[in-house]
Amino acid sequence: MCGGVSGRIGWPLRASAGVKAGGWGASWFIGLLALGLLAASSVALAGKDTGNNGAASRADAAIVQPASVRLAAAGAAVGTAAGPAKTNAPTVLVMGDSLSAAFGIPLQRGWVALLAERLQQSGSPVRVVNASISGETTQGGLTRLPAELARAKPAVVILELGANDGLRGQSLDAMRDNLRQMIALSRKAGAKVLVLGMRIPPNYGPQYGEQFFHSFDAVAGEARVPVVRFFLEKVALRPELIQADGLHPTAEAQPLLVETVWPALRPLLPSK
Repeated sequence: MCGGVSGRIGWPLRASAGVKAGGWGASWFIGLLALGLLAASSVALAGKDTGNNGAASRADAAIVQPASVRLAAAGAAVGTAAGPAKTNAPTVLVMGDSLSAAFGIPLQRGWVALLAERLQQSGSPVRVVNASISGETTQGGLTRLPAELARAKPAVVILELGANDGLRGQSLDAMRDNLRQMIALSRKAGAKVLVLGMRIPPNYGPQYGEQFFHSFDAVAGEARVPVVRFFLEKVALRPELIQADGLHPTAEAQPLLVETVWPALRPLLPSK
């Protein structure tokens, strides 16, 4: 799971990444959070394969119940208290990992569902389809994307993928190429694209870590699409907004994730 990772765990924090510099304790905390994405993805996938009933599997099971990622992937819009979304409305398709799949919290309290609620309450005709899966990589997202595009016919695609690629030490060239292909496929389908970036701990090597972080900017810049440089910038340094597992943002943190995404997403949305 974390083979080859030893010593101090943490990320170098830079103002340019939208996160204020902090002491060793803050870096250690963020490092644990990042490694948690890999741990959660590994356990969640193992739970699906083996059918075990561990705590992580129970958390993942909350994602695949009736109002779930499986329904969203089949073309169902995220529902909110404001009422059901119109199936003929313009669509935002979210392709993400556990951070967007509401890991460990009710799906309706995740940031994607809150985004849908915000849009409905504002009178927007836009619906939101959440096709996120815990443990997803850019390769997995690329494999699933054509079918998701055909089902959702989105006006906007949000790509929140890449963290698990980096935490597994996978090829950054391959990750960047996967992101490029997803952007190209989305555009070919007539959708605008928003990329959400991430960081990984320096234990994978400072060169790899920096190249990983800048990969999102590089790909977005090449394609001339907007990018949120660090998706967790508003919550990563606030332990009270992390679940008891010490890994994933709490339900209370989800509105801050929406606020992080909103300024970049809003200009892409179809008008009323």
